[in-house]
Amino acid sequence: MSHATDVFQPLQADDPPVVAGYRLAARLGAGGMGRVYLSHTQGGRPLAIKVVRPELADDPDFRRRFGREVKAARQVRGAYTAELIDADADGIPPWLATLYVPGPSLTQAVTRRGPLPVPAVLWLMAGVAEALEAIHAEGIVHRDLKPSNVLLAADGPRVIDFGIALAADGTSYTATAGTIGTPSFMAPEQASGEGITAATDVFALGQTAAFAALGRPLYGDGPAVNVLYRIVHSEPDLSLLPQSLRPLFARCLAADPMERATPAEVVEWCRNRLGADADAGGGPAVWREVTGPEALVPAPVHAPTPAYPQPPVPTNAPTSPQPQFGWPQQQPTPAPTPEQRRARRRRTAAIAAAGVTGGALLVVALAWSLMDAMDRVGDRNTAGSTPSATGPAPRSSASAPGSSSGLSSDALNPSAAGAGDGSSEDTVPSSDAPQEPQPEGFPLVWLDAKNSLSLDSSEPELKNRKGDIRFGCESSGCELKGDKTVFVQMFGGHGTTLDECRLMLRSADRHSWPLAAAAAGTEICMKDAEGNIGLYVIQTKSTALPDLAFLQGDLTVWRDAAP
Repeated sequence: MSHATDVFQPLQADDPPVVAGYRLAARLGAGGMGRVYLSHTQGGRPLAIKVVRPELADDPDFRRRFGREVKAARQVRGAYTAELIDADADGIPPWLATLYVPGPSLTQAVTRRGPLPVPAVLWLMAGVAEALEAIHAEGIVHRDLKPSNVLLAADGPRVIDFGIALAADGTSYTATAGTIGTPSFMAPEQASGEGITAATDVFALGQTAAFAALGRPLYGDGPAVNVLYRIVHSEPDLSLLPQSLRPLFARCLAADPMERATPAEVVEWCRNRLGADADAGGGPAVWREVTGPEALVPAPVHAPTPAYPQPPVPTNAPTSPQPQFGWPQQQPTPAPTPEQRRARRRRTAAIAAAGVTGGALLVVALAWSLMDAMDRVGDRNTAGSTPSATGPAPRSSASAPGSSSGLSSDALNPSAAGAGDGSSEDTVPSSDAPQEPQPEGFPLVWLDAKNSLSLDSSEPELKNRKGDIRFGCESSGCELKGDKTVFVQMFGGHGTTLDECRLMLRSADRHSWPLAAAAAGTEICMKDAEGNIGLYVIQTKSTALPDLAFLQGDLTVWRDAAP
């Protein structure tokens, strides 16, 4: 598959052809925030149009934050950022447009050619660090810096999507999907749901550059919870990185945000190692080898030509001569003669008369059918009532002997037959039929060292420790515990359903669940001994001070719901 095919995908049936007047030429990709398309300015300069996902667009808090972050992002003017050109936080859906960067993402480049050589990694780190300087200068923290958000242009890297993750954080969408960010490239304080600062982006810069040097994430692959646990509780293994780069990576990946290098220090460190090449103005040849050949950008999409761009040719217009080359032109239709016009009027009158006659017949047929149907309903009601003193009600024609159908209206309508003999057992649904348990919602349920939860109670939050579900911080990172309750954390999705909880709890046997990697939006299914099932969605987690630690989240309970 060619590089151009990798970058530019054709529009699909569910893609809009136009966004706020920008005609879309191709699809560039999709992510957690929305889809990205190629478009052009009026002058033909390529743009990247990001259209926000409906789940986020429906949240008014997101729109407010999105507008605020877009306003701040307009001020960012870095040499290594993709400039924001246009946006509308109040659009349906919200969208933004940045200059299109002609080049692959770091993810695509590493996937295609493998780990980058040391000089290219130095150029990468210097360019991304300079971009972070410009972003942080406007009070923005990227929060989701990763290889797919770094594009490799011929003259250096470009950082995209800065500030947009903050707009989505805390919405109803992320409250069920988890903290905004990509697990393999989060900082420890971000993974544990603590404070986010500019130093958080520096940690992500170190992980992104390590991916470029190793060809894989520094903290390994696997389930997100395992990766986050390693980030929070273990030191990064720098032994596989090039020896000359380890001191810089150690500074960027320090567990304490205060001990990390600043973006300015990263730029200075890289310039010193690059030496004379730092003033080359576009990077050495090795950088251009990494970016690969530039893909041909599709041409702008122009407005479609109307089906009839010119008024119809008059019927008495002179015939134009045929062109010498090309397709023959259609000849204009000659004007009808008086005899033809009279014949056309006679045909029109005949058609109109036939239509009136047919309409009248249709009305009569409908009226007849309606009267017949009403008679049948009356017959059924009479047959189903208690016989009067004058004798049984007469049968309808449909049930008379010799009827062509051979079936009575009661045979065609079992419910009417049941009414006739006074029995309703076959027509009334049984009250003993099993019904699906209904969810009960309890918003912002509090858990700390002094209270507990009970799924069997009408008010699950108890102001004492008598509930079976308790929160404690005796272990590192704190945990949920239950003597008779089992727990399982849901990963890879949001909006967990009762059936999904049932499935995961079927084989669950853990009576405690560590919360070291749990952040805002984490979903935990739980089941007690009575078969009640609960879904706890963490909204706030504070474990920095174990004596004052607490959880706050939304609880949904299904009574007697275990299979």
